[in-house]
Amino acid sequence: MSSDKNLLQDLLGRYSIGPKHLVEPGPSDDELRLMVEAALRGPDHGELVPWRLKIVRGEARARMAELFAAAARRAGKDETGAAMDAERALRPPMTVAVVARIDMGHPQVPAHEQWACVGGALANFLNAAHLLGYGGKMLSGAKVRDPGIAAAFCEHGETLLGWIALGTPLKKPAGPARKGGVDEAMSFWS
Repeated sequence: MSSDKNLLQDLLGRYSIGPKHLVEPGPSDDELRLMVEAALRGPDHGELVPWRLKIVRGEARARMAELFAAAARRAGKDETGAAMDAERALRPPMTVAVVARIDMGHPQVPAHEQWACVGGALANFLNAAHLLGYGGKMLSGAKVRDPGIAAAFCEHGETLLGWIALGTPLKKPAGPARKGGVDEAMSFWS
């Protein structure tokens, strides 16, 4: 029982850690597989697995940087802005694109349940990364709506939610309690 409490305390110590606070190494292939196994344990009515994770590391980071720079130019940014967006793709040791594929017409599993599954998978993936000693943060923004970037990561009918920056934290994650706290997030229905 005490090891279960220690595990819960470890989970309660998870914080989002931005790319500028992450360094090599990122997770190994075996660790990534464990993290995806944890993601697969999230709630999933009908076992649809309405999500995909696409790993960007090594030389693929440069290709993603080119996509980010091109999207910045299409959005009207100058070359300085395009270079800043490209650098954002190169900063974390590893990036994981989070892609949803929601079946809007599924006869038994409504879209909102499928979106909840995507969120559960994302939380489990980040929690597993944390328990393995890595830091991460989910990032999105206007780039997820850029047609060139979306086409690079998504197949027909899929939606790019954003990217998880992953790596080894430069320092132990810490911070204030979550906004609102338990009393604002929970009430008893009667």
